[in-house]
Formats: sequence, C-alpha cells, structure tokens
Amino acid sequence: MNGPLSVVTIVASLVLAIWFLLRCALDRAPSRADLLATALLSTLVAVLVLVAVVGLFDGTRPSETATFAGYLLTTIAFAPTGFVLARMEPTRWGNLILGVACLVLPVLVLRLQQIASVTGG
Repeated sequence: MNGPLSVVTIVASLVLAIWFLLRCALDRAPSRADLLATALLSTLVAVLVLVAVVGLFDGTRPSETATFAGYLLTTIAFAPTGFVLARMEPTRWGNLILGVACLVLPVLVLRLQQIASVTGG
C-alpha cells in the first residue's frame, strides 16, 4: 500500500469527519459542498484502492488475500454508501451519516495497510 496516499486519505477523511459532525451539532443539513467533498473523498479512496489492486500483481501478496479483497470492497463502497444515505436524509442526520462514514474510512485504510504488510511466504 502506498504510504503517502494512505496518509492523505486518512487526514482528508478525519478533517471531513470533524466538519460533518460540527455541522450536525449546529443542526445543519448536508449542503451541495458537503456532498461534493464526499464525492472527492470517494475519488481519493478509489485511487488508493486502485493502487492496492495493482500492488497485488507485483508479486507481493498478503497472506490473507481474501480478507484483503473484502477490505478493498468495503473501503471503496463505504463513502459512496454514506453519500447515498446522506442524500436520502436531508436533515442534520445526513451530516451525522457522513461524519460517521468519514470516521470509519481511516480505520479501513489502516487495516488495509496492516493486512498488506503481512505477506505470504
């Protein structure tokens, strides 16, 4: 897994989580800018997952390839799912959904790094 790309993804996700949770606390519904920021985060996550998939073909595979693949699918689907749910809930709770999704993404990225670092012999 790409270290700098993972760090950028984690930091962006945590900054957005703070922003969304603050907006929820202020009783604000998700704005277009909030949804656009989530879409941009989804793009960043997609690039990270693409780099991870390409890394599978360079000869160093994680010992738990099925688990790694499961985390890849979950990671790439998480932000778009939060986006859709936030669109369906146009109240302050939409921002809560986005905030929680952005809090879970760093955990998924860190777990992907942990699994990728253990290669099968």
